[in-house]
Amino acid sequence: MGQQHVAYGGQAVIEGVMMRGRQQATVAVRRPTGTIAYKHFPLDAQRRTTLERLPFVRGVLMLWDALNLGVRALNFSASAALGEQEQSTGASIGTLIVSLAIAIGLFFVSPLLLASLAGHLGANLFQRELLEGVLRLGIIVGYIVMIGRISEIQRVFGYHGAEHKAVNAYEAGAPLTVESVRGFSLIHPRCGTSFLAVVVLISFVIFLFLGGLPFWVRLLSRVVLVPVIAAVAYELLRLSARHYHRGWVRTLIAPSLSLQQLTTRDPDDTMIKTAIAALLPVLAADGVSVR
Repeated sequence: MGQQHVAYGGQAVIEGVMMRGRQQATVAVRRPTGTIAYKHFPLDAQRRTTLERLPFVRGVLMLWDALNLGVRALNFSASAALGEQEQSTGASIGTLIVSLAIAIGLFFVSPLLLASLAGHLGANLFQRELLEGVLRLGIIVGYIVMIGRISEIQRVFGYHGAEHKAVNAYEAGAPLTVESVRGFSLIHPRCGTSFLAVVVLISFVIFLFLGGLPFWVRLLSRVVLVPVIAAVAYELLRLSARHYHRGWVRTLIAPSLSLQQLTTRDPDDTMIKTAIAALLPVLAADGVSVR
């Protein structure tokens, strides 16, 4: 299967990287002994192909699929790197649901409540909605900056940088060696961090049109419209990544790309080697040969 048909990517986990392709996802985690532990998750390639043909629907379904896989990858990494016991499938799904509920409350509901208070103090509709958008972005950035001060999270951000470098090297057709991968960028147009920035922008536009509705309706919209916002953001991110080679597109999305500087760190060679170790089995499963 040609590389142009598959958008490879993944996420950083505890002391490792998860990479995802068409046929499988692989988690590679550095054990305290220095060896690498692997876990492979088979994927339904036919289902993914079908989803990719359904604009907007694919964004919601694939985002949920990615979140579910991400929690399982983190679960395995905690077990391999820290010696913790892996959660059961039911517990992992429960963790995911609770995490989503907290995220919606923190990033969608709380900005609404604060902005509505400003509305009661005299802010007009546009000012109120603009304030909500600014607060949402501020909370996201503040949260990332805050957790980025934790040494363990700084290492996760290093693995995030290694994941980007490995994918960038592969997409450039470069050899997947530490020496080759090291020279590639920490920035990637399909990064989930940039996805968050696009979500903030799309949510501002959508919620602005709902600004004249009663408070309880606007509150409900911050919950039920999250999948819609995610779907639109996914399509925009996908479109910008496809045309990333165009200068005007890179200029347009530069603000969202700059947010990645908060969630990536220059990786050491061990981190790069781990990212490559996660990517190679995924490519092999898709029948892709690499140098």
